[in-house]
Amino acid sequence: MTVPVTHRLCVLPLVLGIYCLWASAQTALAALPTDSEVVAEINRQLQQSWRDNGVTPSAPADDGEFARRVSLDLVGHIPSLETLMPYLADGGTDKRTRLVDSLLADSDYARQWSNLWGNWLVGRANRQNGTARGDLDRWLMAAFAQNMPYDKFAYELISATGSSDDLGAIGFIASHLNEEAVPATSITARLFLGMQVQCTQCHNHPFNDWKQAQFWGLNAFFRGTRRQNVNGRQTIYLSDDNTQDLIFFEKRAGTMEAITRQFIDGTPPDAGIGGPRHQLAAIVIDPSKPYLSEAFVNRMWGHFLGQGFTRPVDDMGPHNPPSHPELLAYLAEQFRASGHDVKRLCRWITASDAYQLTSASTAENAVDDPSAGAVPLFSHRYLKPFTAEQLYDSMLIATAAHLAGRNFDQSEAKRNEWLQQFVQLFGTDENDEADTFNGTVPQALTLMNGELVRSATSGAPGSFLRSVLEGRVAAVTQKSASRVKSDFKPPALRSTPGKIEVLYLTALSRKPTPTELQSLNAAYNRAGSRDPIRGLQDVFWAILNSNEFILNH
Repeated sequence: MTVPVTHRLCVLPLVLGIYCLWASAQTALAALPTDSEVVAEINRQLQQSWRDNGVTPSAPADDGEFARRVSLDLVGHIPSLETLMPYLADGGTDKRTRLVDSLLADSDYARQWSNLWGNWLVGRANRQNGTARGDLDRWLMAAFAQNMPYDKFAYELISATGSSDDLGAIGFIASHLNEEAVPATSITARLFLGMQVQCTQCHNHPFNDWKQAQFWGLNAFFRGTRRQNVNGRQTIYLSDDNTQDLIFFEKRAGTMEAITRQFIDGTPPDAGIGGPRHQLAAIVIDPSKPYLSEAFVNRMWGHFLGQGFTRPVDDMGPHNPPSHPELLAYLAEQFRASGHDVKRLCRWITASDAYQLTSASTAENAVDDPSAGAVPLFSHRYLKPFTAEQLYDSMLIATAAHLAGRNFDQSEAKRNEWLQQFVQLFGTDENDEADTFNGTVPQALTLMNGELVRSATSGAPGSFLRSVLEGRVAAVTQKSASRVKSDFKPPALRSTPGKIEVLYLTALSRKPTPTELQSLNAAYNRAGSRDPIRGLQDVFWAILNSNEFILNH
Protein backbone atom coordinates (compact mmCIF):
# COMPACT_ATOMS: atom_id res chain seq x y z
CA MET A 1 0.00 0.00 0.00
CA THR A 2 1.30 3.47 -0.88
CA VAL A 3 1.24 6.02 1.93
CA PRO A 4 0.00 9.46 0.77
CA VAL A 5 2.65 12.15 0.66
CA THR A 6 0.81 14.28 3.18
CA HIS A 7 0.80 11.40 5.68
CA ARG A 8 4.48 10.79 5.10
CA LEU A 9 5.17 14.48 5.73
CA CYS A 10 3.17 14.30 9.00
CA VAL A 11 5.17 11.28 10.21
CA LEU A 12 8.54 12.87 9.40
CA PRO A 13 8.64 15.29 12.37
CA LEU A 14 7.76 12.42 14.73
CA VAL A 15 10.58 10.27 13.36
CA LEU A 16 13.01 13.19 13.59
CA GLY A 17 11.87 13.88 17.14
CA ILE A 18 12.43 10.28 18.23
CA TYR A 19 15.85 10.29 16.57
CA CYS A 20 16.80 13.52 18.33
CA LEU A 21 15.75 12.10 21.70
CA TRP A 22 17.76 8.93 21.04
CA ALA A 23 20.81 10.93 19.93
CA SER A 24 20.53 13.19 22.97
CA ALA A 25 20.36 10.16 25.27
CA GLN A 26 23.42 8.62 23.62
CA THR A 27 25.34 11.87 24.02
CA ALA A 28 24.37 12.10 27.68
CA LEU A 29 25.47 8.51 28.30
CA ALA A 30 28.75 9.10 26.53
CA ALA A 31 29.36 12.14 28.74
CA LEU A 32 29.01 10.15 31.96
CA PRO A 33 32.32 9.13 33.54
CA THR A 34 33.23 5.46 33.66
CA ASP A 35 33.41 3.58 36.95
CA SER A 36 37.21 3.81 36.92
CA GLU A 37 37.02 7.57 36.36
CA VAL A 38 34.61 8.01 39.28
CA VAL A 39 36.86 5.93 41.55
CA ALA A 40 39.91 7.91 40.42
CA GLU A 41 38.18 11.17 41.41
CA ILE A 42 37.17 9.73 44.80
CA ASN A 43 40.79 8.74 45.38
CA ARG A 44 42.12 12.10 44.21
CA GLN A 45 39.96 13.94 46.73
CA LEU A 46 40.82 11.52 49.54
CA GLN A 47 44.56 11.78 48.85
CA GLN A 48 44.33 15.57 48.83
CA SER A 49 42.58 15.44 52.19
CA TRP A 50 45.33 13.21 53.62
CA ARG A 51 48.01 15.62 52.42
CA ASP A 52 46.11 18.63 53.75
CA ASN A 53 45.78 17.02 57.18
CA GLY A 54 49.30 15.62 57.32
CA VAL A 55 48.37 11.95 57.65
CA THR A 56 49.72 8.92 55.83
CA PRO A 57 47.17 6.23 54.99
CA SER A 58 47.59 2.72 56.32
CA ALA A 59 48.71 -0.12 54.09
CA PRO A 60 46.20 -1.84 51.80
CA ALA A 61 44.20 -4.64 53.40
CA ASP A 62 45.40 -8.12 52.52
CA ASP A 63 43.16 -10.39 50.49
CA GLY A 64 41.64 -12.20 53.46
CA GLU A 65 40.79 -8.98 55.31
CA PHE A 66 39.23 -7.51 52.18
CA ALA A 67 37.22 -10.64 51.39
CA ARG A 68 35.79 -10.83 54.92
CA ARG A 69 35.01 -7.11 55.00
CA VAL A 70 33.28 -6.87 51.64
CA SER A 71 31.32 -10.06 52.23
CA LEU A 72 29.99 -8.75 55.55
CA ASP A 73 29.11 -5.39 54.00
CA LEU A 74 27.48 -6.67 50.81
CA VAL A 75 25.87 -9.99 51.76
CA GLY A 76 25.75 -9.79 55.56
CA HIS A 77 28.02 -12.63 56.60
CA ILE A 78 31.62 -13.83 56.50
CA PRO A 79 32.74 -15.58 53.31
CA SER A 80 32.34 -19.35 53.15
CA LEU A 81 35.35 -21.56 52.56
CA GLU A 82 33.90 -22.31 49.12
CA THR A 83 34.20 -18.60 48.29
CA LEU A 84 37.32 -17.71 50.24
CA MET A 85 39.74 -20.44 49.17
CA PRO A 86 39.53 -19.95 45.39
CA TYR A 87 39.73 -16.19 45.94
CA LEU A 88 42.89 -16.42 48.06
CA ALA A 89 44.47 -18.72 45.47
CA ASP A 90 43.56 -16.37 42.63
CA GLY A 91 46.52 -14.39 41.31
CA GLY A 92 44.55 -12.12 38.97
CA THR A 93 44.98 -8.37 39.36
CA ASP A 94 41.21 -7.82 39.05
CA LYS A 95 40.24 -10.43 41.65
CA ARG A 96 38.72 -7.87 44.05
CA THR A 97 36.52 -6.41 41.34
CA ARG A 98 35.35 -9.88 40.36
CA LEU A 99 34.65 -10.75 43.99
CA VAL A 100 32.52 -7.63 44.42
CA ASP A 101 30.61 -8.43 41.22
CA SER A 102 29.95 -11.99 42.38
CA LEU A 103 28.66 -10.77 45.76
CA LEU A 104 26.38 -8.20 44.12
CA ALA A 105 24.91 -11.05 42.06
CA ASP A 106 24.50 -13.33 45.10
CA SER A 107 20.97 -13.90 46.43
CA ASP A 108 22.23 -12.97 49.91
CA TYR A 109 22.86 -9.41 48.66
CA ALA A 110 19.11 -8.79 48.45
CA ARG A 111 18.59 -10.51 51.80
CA GLN A 112 21.24 -8.38 53.53
CA TRP A 113 19.85 -5.09 52.26
CA SER A 114 16.23 -6.06 52.90
CA ASN A 115 17.34 -6.83 56.49
CA LEU A 116 19.03 -3.45 56.88
CA TRP A 117 16.21 -1.46 55.33
CA GLY A 118 13.53 -3.44 57.14
CA ASN A 119 15.22 -2.58 60.44
CA TRP A 120 15.54 1.09 59.46
CA LEU A 121 11.99 1.36 58.15
CA VAL A 122 9.96 -0.50 60.78
CA GLY A 123 12.40 -2.17 63.18
CA ARG A 124 13.22 -5.68 64.35
CA ALA A 125 10.33 -5.82 66.84
CA ASN A 126 7.90 -6.05 63.92
CA ARG A 127 9.47 -9.26 62.61
CA GLN A 128 6.74 -11.30 64.26
CA ASN A 129 4.02 -9.18 62.67
CA GLY A 130 3.30 -10.75 59.29
CA THR A 131 1.82 -7.65 57.70
CA ALA A 132 4.03 -4.88 59.10
CA ARG A 133 7.34 -6.63 58.44
CA GLY A 134 6.67 -9.80 56.45
CA ASP A 135 5.09 -8.23 53.36
CA LEU A 136 7.56 -5.35 53.53
CA ASP A 137 10.51 -7.78 53.63
CA ARG A 138 9.28 -9.54 50.51
CA TRP A 139 8.89 -6.22 48.70
CA LEU A 140 12.37 -5.12 49.79
CA MET A 141 13.89 -8.43 48.67
CA ALA A 142 12.38 -7.98 45.20
CA ALA A 143 13.50 -4.35 45.03
CA PHE A 144 17.13 -5.15 45.78
CA ALA A 145 17.15 -8.30 43.66
CA GLN A 146 16.20 -6.24 40.61
CA ASN A 147 18.41 -3.28 41.64
CA MET A 148 15.47 -0.90 41.70
CA PRO A 149 16.66 2.70 41.16
CA TYR A 150 16.85 4.40 44.53
CA ASP A 151 14.60 7.32 43.57
CA LYS A 152 11.86 4.86 42.59
CA PHE A 153 12.51 2.91 45.79
CA ALA A 154 12.02 6.05 47.90
CA TYR A 155 8.98 7.16 45.89
CA GLU A 156 7.18 3.84 46.33
CA LEU A 157 7.84 3.63 50.06
CA ILE A 158 6.65 7.19 50.73
CA SER A 159 3.60 7.08 48.44
CA ALA A 160 2.54 3.41 48.83
CA THR A 161 -1.24 3.11 48.74
CA GLY A 162 -3.63 0.17 48.62
CA SER A 163 -3.50 -3.36 50.00
CA SER A 164 -0.49 -5.07 51.57
CA ASP A 165 -1.48 -8.14 49.54
CA ASP A 166 -0.59 -6.19 46.40
CA LEU A 167 2.17 -3.86 47.61
CA GLY A 168 4.30 -4.75 50.61
CA ALA A 169 5.82 -1.25 50.62
CA ILE A 170 2.80 0.06 52.54
CA GLY A 171 4.22 -1.61 55.66
CA PHE A 172 6.54 1.37 56.12
CA ILE A 173 4.07 4.24 56.48
CA ALA A 174 1.43 1.92 58.00
CA SER A 175 3.77 1.28 60.95
CA HIS A 176 4.13 4.98 61.85
CA LEU A 177 0.66 6.56 61.75
CA ASN A 178 0.17 6.87 65.52
CA GLU A 179 0.15 10.31 67.17
CA GLU A 180 -1.19 12.10 64.06
CA ALA A 181 1.57 10.55 61.91
CA VAL A 182 4.32 12.32 63.86
CA PRO A 183 6.54 9.20 63.67
CA ALA A 184 5.93 8.92 59.90
CA THR A 185 7.01 12.55 59.48
CA SER A 186 10.17 12.13 61.56
CA ILE A 187 11.37 8.87 60.09
CA THR A 188 10.69 9.89 56.49
CA ALA A 189 12.79 13.03 56.95
CA ARG A 190 15.57 11.11 58.67
CA LEU A 191 15.81 8.19 56.24
CA PHE A 192 15.25 9.92 52.92
CA LEU A 193 16.37 13.51 53.57
CA GLY A 194 19.09 12.95 56.16
CA MET A 195 17.37 15.41 58.52
CA GLN A 196 16.48 14.97 62.17
CA VAL A 197 13.45 17.22 62.51
CA GLN A 198 11.64 15.38 65.31
CA CYS A 199 12.63 17.94 67.96
CA THR A 200 10.90 20.72 66.04
CA GLN A 201 7.39 19.35 66.48
CA CYS A 202 7.23 21.18 69.83
CA HIS A 203 9.60 24.13 69.33
CA ASN A 204 12.17 25.65 67.03
CA HIS A 205 15.40 23.65 67.15
CA PRO A 206 17.85 25.20 69.67
CA PHE A 207 20.98 24.25 67.69
CA ASN A 208 20.07 24.51 64.02
CA ASP A 209 17.78 26.31 61.60
CA TRP A 210 14.87 23.84 61.64
CA LYS A 211 11.64 25.57 62.65
CA GLN A 212 8.49 24.15 64.21
CA ALA A 213 6.43 25.25 61.20
CA GLN A 214 8.67 23.19 58.88
CA PHE A 215 7.86 20.02 60.80
CA TRP A 216 4.11 20.55 60.67
CA GLY A 217 4.17 21.62 57.04
CA LEU A 218 5.79 18.25 56.29
CA ASN A 219 3.44 16.41 58.62
CA ALA A 220 0.45 17.76 56.64
CA PHE A 221 1.37 15.39 53.77
CA PHE A 222 0.47 12.43 56.00
CA ARG A 223 -2.85 13.73 57.37
CA GLY A 224 -4.89 12.10 54.59
CA THR A 225 -3.43 8.65 55.24
CA ARG A 226 -5.72 6.10 56.87
CA ARG A 227 -4.90 2.52 57.84
CA GLN A 228 -7.50 -0.24 57.80
CA ASN A 229 -6.99 -3.88 58.80
CA VAL A 230 -9.04 -6.40 56.83
CA ASN A 231 -9.19 -10.19 56.38
CA GLY A 232 -8.92 -10.87 60.09
CA ARG A 233 -6.18 -8.22 60.45
CA GLN A 234 -3.89 -10.13 58.10
CA THR A 235 -4.11 -7.47 55.40
CA ILE A 236 -3.49 -3.73 55.70
CA TYR A 237 -5.15 -1.18 53.45
CA LEU A 238 -3.60 2.27 53.27
CA SER A 239 -5.25 5.36 51.78
CA ASP A 240 -3.81 8.66 50.54
CA ASP A 241 -6.80 10.98 50.60
CA ASN A 242 -6.78 14.65 49.74
CA THR A 243 -7.54 16.65 52.86
CA GLN A 244 -7.47 20.31 53.75
CA ASP A 245 -3.91 21.52 53.22
CA LEU A 246 -4.09 23.93 56.17
CA ILE A 247 -3.33 22.47 59.60
CA PHE A 248 -2.90 24.04 63.04
CA PHE A 249 -0.19 23.34 65.58
CA GLU A 250 0.44 24.58 69.09
CA LYS A 251 3.35 26.88 69.83
CA ARG A 252 5.36 26.52 73.01
CA ALA A 253 3.58 29.55 74.49
CA GLY A 254 0.22 27.79 74.02
CA THR A 255 -0.93 29.81 71.02
CA MET A 256 -2.09 28.11 67.82
CA GLU A 257 -0.49 28.70 64.43
CA ALA A 258 -1.51 27.60 60.94
CA ILE A 259 0.71 26.17 58.20
CA THR A 260 -0.12 24.96 54.71
CA ARG A 261 1.15 21.65 53.38
CA GLN A 262 4.72 22.23 52.15
CA PHE A 263 8.10 20.58 51.86
CA ILE A 264 10.90 21.24 54.33
CA ASP A 265 12.40 23.95 52.09
CA GLY A 266 9.04 25.62 51.50
CA THR A 267 8.24 23.95 48.14
CA PRO A 268 4.45 23.72 47.73
CA PRO A 269 2.88 20.46 46.51
CA ASP A 270 1.68 19.91 42.95
CA ALA A 271 -2.05 19.37 43.34
CA GLY A 272 -2.21 17.63 39.97
CA ILE A 273 -0.09 14.67 41.09
CA GLY A 274 -2.61 12.86 43.29
CA GLY A 275 -2.80 12.30 47.02
CA PRO A 276 -0.63 14.24 49.48
CA ARG A 277 1.95 11.48 49.97
CA HIS A 278 2.33 11.12 46.21
CA GLN A 279 2.91 14.88 46.09
CA LEU A 280 5.53 14.60 48.83
CA ALA A 281 7.28 11.67 47.11
CA ALA A 282 7.48 13.67 43.89
CA ILE A 283 9.22 16.53 45.69
CA VAL A 284 11.61 14.18 47.55
CA ILE A 285 12.88 12.63 44.30
CA ASP A 286 13.04 15.94 42.40
CA PRO A 287 16.51 15.81 40.79
CA SER A 288 16.97 19.55 41.34
CA LYS A 289 16.99 18.96 45.11
CA PRO A 290 20.14 17.49 46.71
CA TYR A 291 18.59 15.89 49.79
CA LEU A 292 17.73 12.38 48.59
CA SER A 293 21.02 11.60 46.84
CA GLU A 294 23.25 13.20 49.46
CA ALA A 295 21.44 11.47 52.33
CA PHE A 296 21.74 8.08 50.65
CA VAL A 297 25.40 8.50 49.64
CA ASN A 298 26.22 9.57 53.20
CA ARG A 299 24.40 6.54 54.63
CA MET A 300 26.13 4.16 52.21
CA TRP A 301 29.57 5.67 52.85
CA GLY A 302 28.98 5.21 56.57
CA HIS A 303 27.88 1.61 56.05
CA PHE A 304 31.00 0.68 54.10
CA LEU A 305 33.64 2.84 55.84
CA GLY A 306 32.41 2.67 59.43
CA GLN A 307 31.82 6.46 59.53
CA GLY A 308 29.76 8.74 57.32
CA PHE A 309 30.67 12.22 56.17
CA THR A 310 28.50 13.42 59.08
CA ARG A 311 27.92 11.94 62.51
CA PRO A 312 25.28 10.65 62.72
CA VAL A 313 24.66 9.94 59.04
CA ASP A 314 21.02 11.04 59.27
CA ASP A 315 21.61 14.48 60.82
CA MET A 316 22.75 16.64 57.92
CA GLY A 317 22.49 20.40 57.59
CA PRO A 318 24.36 23.66 58.16
CA HIS A 319 24.65 22.84 61.87
CA ASN A 320 26.55 19.62 61.09
CA PRO A 321 28.77 20.14 58.04
CA PRO A 322 30.20 17.05 56.30
CA SER A 323 33.87 16.14 56.73
CA HIS A 324 34.39 16.03 52.95
CA PRO A 325 31.74 18.30 51.39
CA GLU A 326 33.19 18.24 47.86
CA LEU A 327 33.42 14.45 47.83
CA LEU A 328 29.88 14.07 49.17
CA ALA A 329 28.53 16.46 46.53
CA TYR A 330 30.51 14.73 43.76
CA LEU A 331 29.33 11.25 44.71
CA ALA A 332 25.72 12.43 45.03
CA GLU A 333 25.92 14.06 41.59
CA GLN A 334 27.36 10.91 39.99
CA PHE A 335 24.78 8.76 41.77
CA ARG A 336 21.95 10.86 40.31
CA ALA A 337 23.56 10.78 36.87
CA SER A 338 23.81 6.97 37.04
CA GLY A 339 20.03 6.73 37.38
CA HIS A 340 20.33 6.17 41.14
CA ASP A 341 22.04 2.82 40.50
CA VAL A 342 22.63 1.35 43.98
CA LYS A 343 24.93 -1.48 42.87
CA ARG A 344 27.06 0.95 40.90
CA LEU A 345 27.49 3.11 44.00
CA CYS A 346 28.54 -0.01 45.90
CA ARG A 347 31.19 -0.69 43.25
CA TRP A 348 32.56 2.85 43.48
CA ILE A 349 32.89 2.82 47.27
CA THR A 350 34.34 -0.68 47.58
CA ALA A 351 36.92 0.11 44.86
CA SER A 352 38.07 3.33 46.56
CA ASP A 353 41.43 3.65 48.28
CA ALA A 354 39.74 4.31 51.62
CA TYR A 355 37.78 1.06 51.54
CA GLN A 356 40.78 -0.97 50.39
CA LEU A 357 42.97 0.06 53.37
CA THR A 358 43.63 -2.13 56.39
CA SER A 359 41.88 -1.30 59.65
CA ALA A 360 45.19 -1.13 61.54
CA SER A 361 46.19 2.47 62.21
CA THR A 362 49.79 3.67 62.39
CA ALA A 363 51.74 6.41 64.14
CA GLU A 364 51.33 8.46 60.94
CA ASN A 365 47.51 8.42 61.09
CA ALA A 366 46.76 7.81 64.78
CA VAL A 367 44.99 11.20 64.95
CA ASP A 368 42.37 9.80 62.55
CA ASP A 369 40.21 8.41 65.35
CA PRO A 370 36.52 9.37 65.14
CA SER A 371 35.80 7.35 68.29
CA ALA A 372 37.85 9.98 70.17
CA GLY A 373 35.90 12.83 68.59
CA ALA A 374 38.21 13.53 65.64
CA VAL A 375 36.84 14.39 62.21
CA PRO A 376 37.07 11.21 60.09
CA LEU A 377 39.79 11.30 57.43
CA PHE A 378 39.33 7.70 56.20
CA SER A 379 43.08 7.03 56.25
CA HIS A 380 42.33 3.53 57.56
CA ARG A 381 39.19 1.41 57.81
CA TYR A 382 37.25 1.95 61.03
CA LEU A 383 36.22 -1.09 63.05
CA LYS A 384 32.52 -1.95 63.15
CA PRO A 385 30.85 -4.46 65.49
CA PHE A 386 28.70 -7.12 63.88
CA THR A 387 24.99 -6.55 63.78
CA ALA A 388 22.97 -9.29 65.46
CA GLU A 389 21.95 -10.56 61.99
CA GLN A 390 25.56 -10.67 60.81
CA LEU A 391 26.58 -12.69 63.85
CA TYR A 392 23.81 -15.24 63.41
CA ASP A 393 24.33 -15.64 59.67
CA SER A 394 28.12 -15.77 60.03
CA MET A 395 27.77 -18.56 62.57
CA LEU A 396 25.78 -20.53 60.01
CA ILE A 397 28.48 -19.94 57.41
CA ALA A 398 31.30 -20.81 59.82
CA THR A 399 29.68 -24.14 60.65
CA ALA A 400 28.61 -24.89 57.05
CA ALA A 401 24.98 -25.01 58.22
CA HIS A 402 24.09 -22.95 55.15
CA LEU A 403 24.83 -26.03 53.04
CA ALA A 404 22.38 -28.26 54.86
CA GLY A 405 18.86 -28.66 53.58
CA ARG A 406 16.58 -26.55 55.76
CA ASN A 407 12.97 -25.46 55.75
CA PHE A 408 13.22 -21.72 55.01
CA ASP A 409 10.24 -20.65 57.12
CA GLN A 410 11.37 -22.69 60.13
CA SER A 411 14.93 -21.39 59.75
CA GLU A 412 13.73 -17.77 59.59
CA ALA A 413 11.50 -18.24 62.62
CA LYS A 414 14.45 -19.58 64.62
CA ARG A 415 16.64 -16.72 63.44
CA ASN A 416 14.01 -14.10 64.37
CA GLU A 417 13.52 -15.67 67.79
CA TRP A 418 17.25 -15.41 68.46
CA LEU A 419 17.41 -11.78 67.27
CA GLN A 420 14.68 -10.62 69.65
CA GLN A 421 16.99 -10.91 72.67
CA PHE A 422 19.01 -7.97 71.33
CA VAL A 423 16.08 -5.59 70.71
CA GLN A 424 15.15 -2.82 73.10
CA LEU A 425 12.17 -0.59 72.38
CA PHE A 426 11.91 3.12 73.13
CA GLY A 427 8.70 5.15 73.14
CA THR A 428 10.04 8.03 71.07
CA ASP A 429 8.59 10.12 68.30
CA GLU A 430 9.94 7.70 65.70
CA ASN A 431 8.75 4.44 67.30
CA ASP A 432 12.46 3.87 67.94
CA GLU A 433 14.16 0.72 69.01
CA ALA A 434 17.82 -0.03 69.63
CA ASP A 435 20.01 -2.93 68.63
CA THR A 436 21.67 -3.65 71.96
CA PHE A 437 24.21 -6.04 70.45
CA ASN A 438 27.32 -4.13 71.50
CA GLY A 439 29.67 -6.56 73.18
CA THR A 440 28.52 -6.19 76.79
CA VAL A 441 29.31 -8.83 79.40
CA PRO A 442 25.78 -10.35 79.39
CA GLN A 443 25.93 -10.64 75.62
CA ALA A 444 29.38 -12.22 75.79
CA LEU A 445 27.98 -14.82 78.20
CA THR A 446 25.02 -15.37 75.90
CA LEU A 447 27.36 -16.06 73.02
CA MET A 448 29.80 -18.17 75.01
CA ASN A 449 27.16 -20.41 76.54
CA GLY A 450 24.28 -20.05 74.10
CA GLU A 451 22.69 -22.54 71.75
CA LEU A 452 24.26 -20.90 68.72
CA VAL A 453 27.85 -21.49 69.88
CA ARG A 454 27.01 -24.97 71.17
CA SER A 455 25.66 -25.84 67.76
CA ALA A 456 28.68 -24.26 66.05
CA THR A 457 31.13 -26.32 68.07
CA SER A 458 29.23 -29.59 67.83
CA GLY A 459 31.33 -32.64 67.12
CA ALA A 460 28.39 -34.81 66.10
CA PRO A 461 28.65 -36.99 62.97
CA GLY A 462 28.16 -34.82 59.89
CA SER A 463 29.09 -31.60 61.73
CA PHE A 464 31.61 -29.08 60.44
CA LEU A 465 34.22 -29.97 63.06
CA ARG A 466 33.82 -33.65 62.27
CA SER A 467 34.45 -32.90 58.59
CA VAL A 468 37.61 -30.96 59.52
CA LEU A 469 38.82 -33.83 61.70
CA GLU A 470 38.18 -36.38 58.97
CA GLY A 471 39.72 -34.21 56.24
CA ARG A 472 36.49 -33.89 54.24
CA VAL A 473 37.02 -30.15 53.62
CA ALA A 474 40.22 -30.92 51.73
CA ALA A 475 38.61 -30.60 48.32
CA VAL A 476 37.38 -27.12 49.19
CA THR A 477 40.71 -25.91 50.54
CA GLN A 478 42.57 -27.09 47.43
CA LYS A 479 40.33 -25.34 44.89
CA SER A 480 41.59 -22.54 42.70
CA ALA A 481 39.40 -20.41 40.43
CA SER A 482 42.26 -18.51 38.82
CA ARG A 483 44.33 -18.88 35.72
CA VAL A 484 47.38 -17.63 37.60
CA LYS A 485 48.12 -18.96 41.09
CA SER A 486 48.94 -16.66 44.01
CA ASP A 487 51.37 -17.40 46.84
CA PHE A 488 48.55 -18.72 49.03
CA LYS A 489 49.25 -22.20 50.38
CA PRO A 490 46.18 -24.21 51.41
CA PRO A 491 46.28 -25.86 54.84
CA ALA A 492 47.71 -29.34 55.16
CA LEU A 493 44.74 -31.11 56.72
CA ARG A 494 46.62 -34.21 57.76
CA SER A 495 48.37 -32.20 60.48
CA THR A 496 46.95 -30.57 63.60
CA PRO A 497 48.33 -27.12 62.58
CA GLY A 498 46.57 -27.54 59.22
CA LYS A 499 43.26 -28.22 60.94
CA ILE A 500 43.72 -25.12 63.13
CA GLU A 501 44.49 -23.08 60.00
CA VAL A 502 41.16 -24.22 58.51
CA LEU A 503 39.30 -23.04 61.62
CA TYR A 504 41.03 -19.65 61.44
CA LEU A 505 40.30 -19.26 57.74
CA THR A 506 36.69 -20.26 58.34
CA ALA A 507 36.02 -17.74 61.11
CA LEU A 508 38.55 -14.95 60.50
CA SER A 509 39.49 -15.34 56.80
CA ARG A 510 43.17 -15.54 57.71
CA LYS A 511 45.75 -18.01 58.92
CA PRO A 512 46.93 -17.84 62.54
CA THR A 513 50.19 -16.11 63.35
CA PRO A 514 53.05 -18.38 64.51
CA THR A 515 52.38 -17.34 68.12
CA GLU A 516 48.64 -18.05 67.82
CA LEU A 517 49.32 -21.36 66.14
CA GLN A 518 51.72 -22.43 68.88
CA SER A 519 49.26 -21.47 71.64
CA LEU A 520 46.24 -23.16 70.05
CA ASN A 521 48.21 -26.21 69.07
CA ALA A 522 49.08 -26.63 72.75
CA ALA A 523 45.41 -26.15 73.70
CA TYR A 524 44.42 -28.76 71.14
CA ASN A 525 46.96 -31.25 72.42
CA ARG A 526 45.76 -30.90 76.01
CA ALA A 527 42.25 -32.03 75.10
CA GLY A 528 42.91 -33.71 71.77
CA SER A 529 45.31 -36.28 73.10
CA ARG A 530 42.30 -38.00 74.71
CA ASP A 531 39.61 -36.98 72.22
CA PRO A 532 40.59 -35.24 68.93
CA ILE A 533 37.14 -33.75 68.39
CA ARG A 534 37.25 -32.22 71.88
CA GLY A 535 40.55 -30.57 70.98
CA LEU A 536 39.01 -28.98 67.88
CA GLN A 537 35.98 -27.87 69.90
CA ASP A 538 38.18 -26.03 72.40
CA VAL A 539 40.10 -24.28 69.63
CA PHE A 540 36.99 -23.28 67.64
CA TRP A 541 35.18 -22.10 70.78
CA ALA A 542 38.10 -19.78 71.56
CA ILE A 543 38.13 -18.37 68.02
CA LEU A 544 34.36 -17.77 67.86
CA ASN A 545 34.39 -15.99 71.22
CA SER A 546 37.26 -13.68 70.31
CA ASN A 547 36.76 -9.96 69.77
CA GLU A 548 38.16 -10.37 66.28
CA PHE A 549 35.35 -12.68 65.23
CA ILE A 550 32.56 -10.23 66.07
CA LEU A 551 34.27 -7.22 64.45
CA ASN A 552 34.02 -6.11 60.84
CA HIS A 553 37.51 -4.73 60.22
